[in-house]
Amino acid sequence: MKVSIITATYNSEKTIEACMASVLHQSYPDIEYIIVDGGSNAETLELLHTTAKEYPNIILSSEPDKGIYDALNKGIAKATGAIVGFVHSDDFLADNDVISTIVAAFNTHQVDGVYGDLHYVALENTDKVIRNWISQPFVFNLLKQGWMPAHPTLYLKKSIYDKYGLFDLKYKIAADYDFILRIFRQENLSFFYLPKTIVKMRIGGASNKNLKNILQKSKEDYRAIKTNHIGNWLTVLLKNVSKLKQFKA
Repeated sequence: MKVSIITATYNSEKTIEACMASVLHQSYPDIEYIIVDGGSNAETLELLHTTAKEYPNIILSSEPDKGIYDALNKGIAKATGAIVGFVHSDDFLADNDVISTIVAAFNTHQVDGVYGDLHYVALENTDKVIRNWISQPFVFNLLKQGWMPAHPTLYLKKSIYDKYGLFDLKYKIAADYDFILRIFRQENLSFFYLPKTIVKMRIGGASNKNLKNILQKSKEDYRAIKTNHIGNWLTVLLKNVSKLKQFKA
């Protein structure tokens, strides 16, 4: 079963090598690696092109886009794997057997999606865990409590995107949350929680880097909740409060 992994990047020369290495060194043999660059500087592009020449499973494109969700949508459109996942340019897979473990979960449990846990790590010292996002098995009422799986850990059958659509570009920060609500509320879909750290994410993501972005994220979260007919402002509040227990003392 082929797995398509998508990385969207823009001027990521400081982190993209570690990101790519974590994908390219996976033990799973059938990975299609799609890198969607947004028209980066020469240094980033040189790293991308040099690596792409060494690995025939890399599909590389570089052109201006409308932001990360547009880039991810472009990647999904190129994907030919039965399973699709993302590794963002500041992130890296937690170990070399992550994809093998995910595929085994798909095969064993016959589900539409698999998700797991995520570590937020320090920007320079990636061994230092700042925030530990431990998920849990899915039940529908969790959505009303502001729960969501960590999106970078979520691997889905490609057929899910074909049927339920891509990321909505009206959202600048919360398109992943809107998409998750859209698919997790479908009664005919099944998901498996893998109690394993899937991704390590460097701190400093767009949704949390300043108060303005946090407020915009909350507004977009509320719009996603209303659009998908799940919850209200209390759901947004619970979603934000639930993150506090993830931080390491």
